Amino acid sequence: MGLAERTCVPCRGGVPPLGTDPIAGYLKELGGWKVIENHHLTKGYTFPDFKTALAFVDGVGALAEEQGHHPDIYLAWGNVRVDIWTHKINGLTESDFVFAAKCDRVPH
Repeated sequence: MGLAERTCVPCRGGVPPLGTDPIAGYLKELGGWKVIENHHLTKGYTFPDFKTALAFVDGVGALAEEQGHHPDIYLAWGNVRVDIWTHKINGLTESDFVFAAKCDRVPH
């Protein structure tokens, strides 16, 4: 089963963030995402105009509510950046990679 077919699992805290090797393995399953300091995932998306970028943000927001996993989203004219990490442990979990894969399936 691919990452996008999985469901995000809420983190209750008290677990360590993923280490370098698991992060590298999960990252291979994503396209265009970057890992910043083994702390968070980031990806930029480009759009032809503000309206289309905003529609994508709305789609990611709906996905976040559905999955119970909420990224930081930055919107500008024709550009969206999504940053993902698990705030309760201040690092990455498998669910962060699952959510990233799901973001790539939001129409854009």
